[in-house]
Amino acid sequence: MSRSMSCGEALVHLLEEYGVDTVFGIPGFHTLEIYRGLANSPIRHILARNEQGAGFMADGYARMSGKPGVCLLISGPGVTNACTPIGQAFADSIPALFISSTTASYSLGKGWGCTHEVTDLTAVTRPLTAFSATATSPSDLEELLAEAFSFFSSANRPRPVHIAVPYDILSEKVSTPLKARAQNILQSMDSNYAADVAKLLRQAKSPLILVGGGAKMASKEITQIAEILDAPVISTNAGKGVVSELHSLCIGGVISRSNTHEFLSKCDVILAVGTEISEADSYVERIPIKGKLIRIDIDPGKQSDLYPADINVVEDAVLASKNIITALGSDQSTRNTQDHVSRIRQSLYKNLSKSEFQHVSLLAQLKACLPSDAVIVADICQLSYTGAFAYPVELPGKWHCPNGYCALGCGLPVAIGGALGIKDVPVVVLVGDGGLMFTAQELITASELNLSLPIIVWNNHGLKQIKDDMEMSEIPAIGVDGNNPDFLLLAEACGCNGIQPKTKNEFSLAVTQALNRENPTVIEVIEGSQWLLEP
Repeated sequence: MSRSMSCGEALVHLLEEYGVDTVFGIPGFHTLEIYRGLANSPIRHILARNEQGAGFMADGYARMSGKPGVCLLISGPGVTNACTPIGQAFADSIPALFISSTTASYSLGKGWGCTHEVTDLTAVTRPLTAFSATATSPSDLEELLAEAFSFFSSANRPRPVHIAVPYDILSEKVSTPLKARAQNILQSMDSNYAADVAKLLRQAKSPLILVGGGAKMASKEITQIAEILDAPVISTNAGKGVVSELHSLCIGGVISRSNTHEFLSKCDVILAVGTEISEADSYVERIPIKGKLIRIDIDPGKQSDLYPADINVVEDAVLASKNIITALGSDQSTRNTQDHVSRIRQSLYKNLSKSEFQHVSLLAQLKACLPSDAVIVADICQLSYTGAFAYPVELPGKWHCPNGYCALGCGLPVAIGGALGIKDVPVVVLVGDGGLMFTAQELITASELNLSLPIIVWNNHGLKQIKDDMEMSEIPAIGVDGNNPDFLLLAEACGCNGIQPKTKNEFSLAVTQALNRENPTVIEVIEGSQWLLEP
């Protein structure tokens, strides 16, 4: 820094030092000094249409690129609008940094009625973050960013961070450059546990491997463990593709299916890698794990929750898996598992509901026209619930359905951020008509960015999952049948293409063409259409 800069400008330089190349946000009066810095920075700013969308975009960028996503917010409503994506990032262990302004330092906590005032802004986000703090000086800001980026790169479970900066501090002149500090590096832990884990797995009559999103970097190793043990693999939503769902030992992302719960209850040893084994994955309060449980997780807090383990391993999934492979040796077990897995897979497609039958038809058509490396971003909707078991994923990190927080409307903005984070990889959105209406304004953002983004809107004319739940609970349908806009006209108004396919071939052509266009395409699929009902 050759001249005296504002703290806001210095903050941007500091983000550059930490390798940030993209930020998402909406400027406001209290963040002008940050934008002064961005004007002379190589960091790309992406304008969202609502802070909720900006937060989801930062989540998607981090989720797919592996680098922390950064979101810039104004104080007050900017932060409260972003609380939903902050909560989602917390639930799904996403490293996202939310930097906001707050009211002047001399007014903090006094309740003077300042513009955008929250008497304790960081208290709003504290339950949703790894930590939330206010920088009351430039040196505080330097220290807090160091803490945030060290946390993101450490052995801790990734979580979002919120740092608030009073707008008068952002305007304060800084003559000494703010400097990035060394970040923590993940270190290998003691491998003495490996012999005990290997012994228990070798003694098992019916072992099972359960993988979550924390295992996605250990795909090769976990596949090898499954092959050595001839053990079946089940994944959570986040773990889809850790072991290819075309592999003969992989049952897939079926932890939510009732017949899978029955199968789980009969396994005498379960190796759970990188998964919280949460209700959000299984849709039941507690799955019936009756056998011995081995848990591998970087979060020591997971060792004494609803599923206390017989062997706890606080370790990175890759390092732990390599140690277990060494301890297991090369002798391969034979249990006739492949036939058993095949029978379970077939049972998943029995007794489908009329809606699920149509979902399966669409998902098969979609799979057939996409390359194997395509990324699916699935909003919270019935099509996505079916996709968890019916859309086969071959590679880790290619299926993103943020059901940990289960926030409708996340799909489109998460896909926008993700597409910017990975580049040159096809990204496809699955979203319900109800979910799209939460963040439909971000169609304009996607159009401005010229994203080749197929946005598949499953139109079942309302909030059908809740309507079905009401019907099952004998509650009259209330508030679930609201009117929709004309999605094709909405797409056109937002600078996107729009199509409503009438045949399977038209659907496949629409997806293929969308991947080669220079702007997004809304592909509206009407539940109950004749082409979805055909065998």
